[in-house]
Amino acid sequence: MPQLGTEALRPNWSVDQGTVVIDQNLVVAVSPAAIAAGVQQGMRSSSVHMLLPESELKQYDAEKESAALQKVAMSLLHYSPQVASAEQASLLINIGASVRLFGGVRRLRRHVLASMATLGITVKLGYAPTARAAWLFAHSVQATQRNGKYCLSPDKLSRHLDALPVSLLPAALPWREWLEGIGCHTAGHLRALPRAGIQRRCGKALLSNLDCAYGDATELYQWLEIPQQFTARSELPDRIEQADALLHFARGLLLQLSGWLHHQHLAVSKIQLLLEHERGRFAIAPTRIDISLAEPTWQEEHLTRLLKERLAQITLEAPVITLSLHAAETEPMQAPNSSLFPEPGGAGPEQHKLLELLVARLGPENVLQAAPQADYRPEVANRWVSVMHPDKHSGRSGDLPAMQPPPGMMNRPAWLLPQAIALKLRHHRPFYGSVLKILSPPERIESGWWSDPLVTRDYFIAENAEHVRCWIYRERLSASGPTVMNGSAADSDADGRWFLHGWFG
Repeated sequence: MPQLGTEALRPNWSVDQGTVVIDQNLVVAVSPAAIAAGVQQGMRSSSVHMLLPESELKQYDAEKESAALQKVAMSLLHYSPQVASAEQASLLINIGASVRLFGGVRRLRRHVLASMATLGITVKLGYAPTARAAWLFAHSVQATQRNGKYCLSPDKLSRHLDALPVSLLPAALPWREWLEGIGCHTAGHLRALPRAGIQRRCGKALLSNLDCAYGDATELYQWLEIPQQFTARSELPDRIEQADALLHFARGLLLQLSGWLHHQHLAVSKIQLLLEHERGRFAIAPTRIDISLAEPTWQEEHLTRLLKERLAQITLEAPVITLSLHAAETEPMQAPNSSLFPEPGGAGPEQHKLLELLVARLGPENVLQAAPQADYRPEVANRWVSVMHPDKHSGRSGDLPAMQPPPGMMNRPAWLLPQAIALKLRHHRPFYGSVLKILSPPERIESGWWSDPLVTRDYFIAENAEHVRCWIYRERLSASGPTVMNGSAADSDADGRWFLHGWFG
């Protein structure tokens, strides 16, 4: 039978002041400081003031509790696609296939606790072969038991359940006083009583809870329904004026996004974070942060790293009160392709992560890649585009196809000057720091007659006195024939100016 874990949720309480949540004048949730003062669930608010006069009473809000449960459930989808809600603000997770994936129940527990800490939620964990037993274990956890309770062996489950208080069963609450009056204090005591008498007295619900916990009956749950589009909001506890301070709250949204992506088997290629400012009369338009990725991902750690770089460059125009995250562009998740012999220079995904980090830090307009063009004119044959935006020559950004140069174009410089430099003549030879020695026959380029600029040039490979090679050309002002060059002189009949256009490495 698959193992299930359950989380009983409550907010992160302050240890300096007793906080108590009341509903219809009764205590429904208690902070550790209030528990230490003797406050218990079910007390009236007047009793709370007697035990802890400085306590802070908060009214129970069903909408906020539902929103918190939804937020936690979305995050837990990272560990299992099967998450269901249960009584008393609890969630059940089928972790039968996840324990081995995450390296054991202890490592899985650490991952879950870390995720809940990021969301600002305190949890009590229980692990068992049945869902109801896991629920009971979680609700029996004391404040000092940080690791929760678990029993992963079906053979030992009965012994652990027999010691639990019978009052933990949801169906036993209406009969709590009667059960205590007959000396039935634990689940083991209840199981030893005649079933027919218990059913006549308490109905079938109590025995059904008991049988589901021990694995004698099957309990069905409705798994959480996931929206097709991801959008999440987070109300900030106070107005935040520094952009880098928003990362802590944005991580909770990215954690929910990661869970949603895992469940939908998707990867995100663009996310949008809205920083909402004042509302009402003095409303300010939200600040939008768009993050595009060279390679789609579903990893929360990588998205957090990129968002951290972007927030470090933003100066807020006004304090932020709400964060809103939207998955703008998604595509099906692709499994990593592992090879026996790794590629030199790192794997493709690692290179894409580096590009995304550089773009987040320097801006998309400062991280460029070459986009070769089918043109003979050197200044038109290549242009530079951002690595984050698709180009018409490629199906995906950051992955332009390699173009094989046509024959005769291999002797081109790697460094082409953005603007050709006019050269002087010394003894009828082009001069740049020293007289340039011509090393190659001319390469004629006549192109661009259909558009500007029209190019009619003869290119040569030359070398200066320091044996550094360059690429120079001479403009052809007439069509009388190619410019003839030898080691010492140029044909004086071919008029035109000389230019330096590039350097060889």
